[in-house]
Amino acid sequence: MPTVNVDKEELYSALGRDYTFDEFMDLCFNFGIELEEDTSAKEMAIREVGAHKVDESVSDRPILKIDIPANRYDLLCHEGISRSLLVFQGKNKPPVFKTVQPPNGQALQKMIVKPETAQIRPYVVCAILRNVKFTELNYKNFIDLQDKLHMNICRKRTLVAIGTHDLDTIKGPFTYEALTPKDIQFAPLNQEKSMNAEELMTFYESDKHLAKFLPIIRDSPVYPIIYDSNRQVLSLPPIINSNHSKITLDTKNVFIECTATDLTKGKIVLNTMVAMFSEYCAEPFTIEPVEIIYEDNRIPTGVTPDLASRTTTAKVDYINSCTGLKLNPDEICDLLNKMSLEAKPNKEDKNEIVVQVPVTRSDVLHQCDIMEDVAIAYGFNNLPHTAPSVSTIGKPYPLNKLADIARLELALAGWSEVSPLTLCSHDENFAFLRQKDPGNIAVRLAHPKTVEYQVVRTSLLPGVLKTLKENKKHSLPIKVFEVGDTAIKDDSMERRSRNIRKVCATYSNKTSGLEQIHGLLDRTLEMLHSQAVDKNGTASGYWIQDSDNPTYFPSRSADIYLRQKGETKVIGSFGILHPEVLEKYGINFPTSAMEFDLEPFL
Repeated sequence: MPTVNVDKEELYSALGRDYTFDEFMDLCFNFGIELEEDTSAKEMAIREVGAHKVDESVSDRPILKIDIPANRYDLLCHEGISRSLLVFQGKNKPPVFKTVQPPNGQALQKMIVKPETAQIRPYVVCAILRNVKFTELNYKNFIDLQDKLHMNICRKRTLVAIGTHDLDTIKGPFTYEALTPKDIQFAPLNQEKSMNAEELMTFYESDKHLAKFLPIIRDSPVYPIIYDSNRQVLSLPPIINSNHSKITLDTKNVFIECTATDLTKGKIVLNTMVAMFSEYCAEPFTIEPVEIIYEDNRIPTGVTPDLASRTTTAKVDYINSCTGLKLNPDEICDLLNKMSLEAKPNKEDKNEIVVQVPVTRSDVLHQCDIMEDVAIAYGFNNLPHTAPSVSTIGKPYPLNKLADIARLELALAGWSEVSPLTLCSHDENFAFLRQKDPGNIAVRLAHPKTVEYQVVRTSLLPGVLKTLKENKKHSLPIKVFEVGDTAIKDDSMERRSRNIRKVCATYSNKTSGLEQIHGLLDRTLEMLHSQAVDKNGTASGYWIQDSDNPTYFPSRSADIYLRQKGETKVIGSFGILHPEVLEKYGINFPTSAMEFDLEPFL
């Protein structure tokens, strides 16, 4: 959960009264947020680095630290918190946001998007706030909200980057382009020296605030750049703005641009910024839109932001069944109004309410979100305590119970259980095991953070072998096992994939110990009530048969066959691991392994 530091005096002034710590903590709890601490910047600095290192210039003005739900982007600043709490207490009504035309009959400002931006950050949305009155406190809130959004919904600027500019220092129409680093030249924020983009990257390598954002575009052949009509640089997203257009306390007209790789999130970020700070405009809650023109027509020409509320519905019986209440539609609507959601009963359906979701509530996606707001407004502590209407006796999930039985038998046989991660690299899952990827089995991650987490494992063996590698210092023999889930693609399933519970064990010593693994396999299958049978017979049971599995040493491996109710299938394999497999995993002693599916024994 994000933590927001709010100026105590400013917040209490906006709420119209002072609170004791306990009173405000109760108010926050009732609203669904949490007051963490009443402190100050100076007190926090003393705790972090010690009193002897804290400069006298550090403010001792009281600060309230408030924990906010991660999806409530409208509560990431003082403006959003105070506004929502006033509505919650019935002291104010939610603001109505509206777009207005430029003054003096001027045409809308334009942002022209060049085709080459599609290869780096393809989208941009913009807005203008006119006649804004900044103070030291709301200016700080303005900057802090950008930082909070960057770290939250913007995913550290990888999805969205916000740029704010003094409109009076620049001139439209603006262009959003993508140029080679050497062709970009400007003086970055708070710097007097002009530099090209390559020099800028080197300059900020040691900057503790900006260095972490450089890799987002550094290896790209082109960098995104925004110019005004005089070819004056506004920003190099997602890194830094130009010093020429920087915002100050004297700024009156603010131009906001958000470049994005995700258009939906870009719109949410822009809407949040203008909704929070349009209250400081001479005409509160008015925003001037900007026309966005894509030269390649990848998106039709339009204006941003779109401040229209969206309509959704929720069922009355659903809300009552989830909360245990017996509210009528009018009562539900009154509670939702406290949560800044305008709601009315549906005249055509008595079991339905119609809800107008404002642009500030991007977290409302489903009727369950509406139900949650009803519960918050009613009061979690006021919800009735009821016993279940049915009497049931709990019992283990059959597959989990079977897995526990297998774990117990393997442990009693002298093997130690390990629990590796379920994600691994593509090579570890296939190439390191000398297997080919058929292309339709492994579940891949769309945007893996590192090469170590590219796919969901289809075999337990990679994780067990990685564990062996990290524990080579232990005395031989090393006997380890895992009982866990793998995943494969399956288009017949709702989520187009399914889990498979498997058993894997390895034996490592100065000799291969294939007989140890073979004995463990026989013992485990015996305890699972499966007997060794003749493959040419008809009796239910298992048998082993030579295989050419490339993971194992030639002529030292076998497949495990299981026959049940007349049906025969391969459930696994065992053998001496191939030297190339051991080399890939950095294991320098002979190792035998077995792996089989557990689910057929249910």
